[in-house]
Amino acid sequence: MTQPADLGIAVIGTGRMGADHVRRIQRTISGARVTAVADVDADRAERVADGVDGCTAYADPAGALPAPDVDAVLIASPGPAHEDALLAALAHDLPVLCEKPLTPDAASALRVMEAEQRLGRRRVQVGFMRRYDPEYARLKALLETGRLGRPLLLHHRHRNVTAPPGWTSALLVTDSAAHEADATRWLLGQEITAVTVLRPAASAYAPDGVQDPQFLLLETDGGVLADAEIFVHCGFGYQVQAEIVCERGTARIGDCHGMLTHLAGRWGGTVAQDCTERFAEAYDREVQAWVDAARRGGTTGPSTWDGYAAAAVCEAGVRALRDGVRVEVDLVERPSLYPPAVSPRP
Repeated sequence: MTQPADLGIAVIGTGRMGADHVRRIQRTISGARVTAVADVDADRAERVADGVDGCTAYADPAGALPAPDVDAVLIASPGPAHEDALLAALAHDLPVLCEKPLTPDAASALRVMEAEQRLGRRRVQVGFMRRYDPEYARLKALLETGRLGRPLLLHHRHRNVTAPPGWTSALLVTDSAAHEADATRWLLGQEITAVTVLRPAASAYAPDGVQDPQFLLLETDGGVLADAEIFVHCGFGYQVQAEIVCERGTARIGDCHGMLTHLAGRWGGTVAQDCTERFAEAYDREVQAWVDAARRGGTTGPSTWDGYAAAAVCEAGVRALRDGVRVEVDLVERPSLYPPAVSPRP
């Protein structure tokens, strides 16, 4: 049986995440190659392209999409630029892997979802990479067996060494807690219906005016309460943990990964310093799954609906943070193109 040709990918955005994906496609996964990179910083795009045989650099992302050697698009630019890139890719009927957020707000995410629906088939996979992490995958599989019983509570912790310059209180919700919003929906097979954000004392290491840490309370339509500690200036490492509390048992992930040493009368290990280290395998699996599906003419993984739902949750979260009140999540009716996930068995 003849294998499909390697997928020619245009990577839009060549900052840290985009450059890491270029490396991943060229050196780690199979069935794809980078044929184009695009960035408003033309010099940066040129530097990345120079390291890849047969890769063309573009200053305008729209210029890369019609190229004959571009079969698919990976979007790793900042969130505010995603809508234009997504709509352009859909106009060319190209499969897309879009780093989260799909877009920064629910209205723009809805416009992207409507454009995809007009095509009549899924073309977008959203980059919620935790779904591909082995620990999260094991937790999801355990929940689906029903051995733990009905889920009641879900606890999340999400800590970063530090945040980039220009980080704001709202970005803790839209760019960090977006992962917890998706993980909650995916693990439980339930939609989030309301968000409350509590404001503990701000860390002295947070920039002036930035509320860090934050504590989010998420309510679901299945009656589960999920909480999330978001702390992006913790100083010691990148740490993501989750614990599910069910009627017959609990399960926790994220406590131990990496090597444990015993040396010179001391024991210890290391803590990952960023997401590309902690979730390296998840990113590899995510991109490989997308490439495999695209070469078959399909789309897999988190959908445009998932990106839209997360954006709506985060939008409610920003209002809850600003106003200090519980805010309900407003979702449109779910289109038939995006069937609902299955809840864990009781």
